[in-house]
Amino acid sequence: GQVRNMATLKDITIRLKSIKNIQKITKSMKMVAAAKYARAERSLKPARVYGTGALALYEKADIKAPEDKNKHIIIGVSSDRGLCGAIHSSVAKAMKYEIGNLTSAGKEVMVVSIGDKLRGLLHRTHGNHMLLNFKEVGRKPPTFGDASIIATELLNSGYEFDQGSIVFNRFRSVISYKTSEKPLYSIDTIASSENMGIYDDIDADVLRNYQEFALVNIIYFSMKESTTSEQSARMTAMDSASKNASEMIDKLTLTFNRTRQAVITKELIEIISGAAAL
Repeated sequence: GQVRNMATLKDITIRLKSIKNIQKITKSMKMVAAAKYARAERSLKPARVYGTGALALYEKADIKAPEDKNKHIIIGVSSDRGLCGAIHSSVAKAMKYEIGNLTSAGKEVMVVSIGDKLRGLLHRTHGNHMLLNFKEVGRKPPTFGDASIIATELLNSGYEFDQGSIVFNRFRSVISYKTSEKPLYSIDTIASSENMGIYDDIDADVLRNYQEFALVNIIYFSMKESTTSEQSARMTAMDSASKNASEMIDKLTLTFNRTRQAVITKELIEIISGAAAL
């Protein structure tokens, strides 16, 4: 019995040590996420101006793609980093739902994934819909340059989409975000919109330049929103992981002390009974 208890004590000690080490990691990850979140939130306000400005034209001009247009694009925004709750899976879920709806309606759909985690979630089930995938996202804060590279690659991919959407996590507060979807339109769809006639002197070149600029703006805005949501979610996830580790440490410490006391008591009883037998 004593040997078994000693073995149990050793097991508990090893387990306690490993949980304490994990707690150190989760605490430091929370601190890093908090610093990154503060930086991301500061730069989110100016970035929102880009997105809302670009989307305002679509709303004001009341642009709608004709029903007979069949080519759709869906851009999903996540990152390469995990341990941040349901950030990536919520975007993937919204995209899968959208792909299912469009394909059942007989539309052609292609997907662009920004972030390797999203590619991993979509590749197995919707690999045939993948058009482009961008890695190295989330290590550094997204810049306007990153967004313009993504937009250029998309426009040069040879896939002539008519309309589409961009799916990302819109930041609401430190503890909440909402998976949102914003529309995207091709140059032809915008040009053929009847309400675009209100704007004078818009020739094809101006419209093309504006459309490319608007696409970059919307991608940049959604990447900024997504990064801020991700850092806040990681902060929350690491905070609850640290709390769970504390609870486990308390429970194991209690078990360790009880087991140790039981071993001491058993040894004392053996000594006393041995002395009594003499």
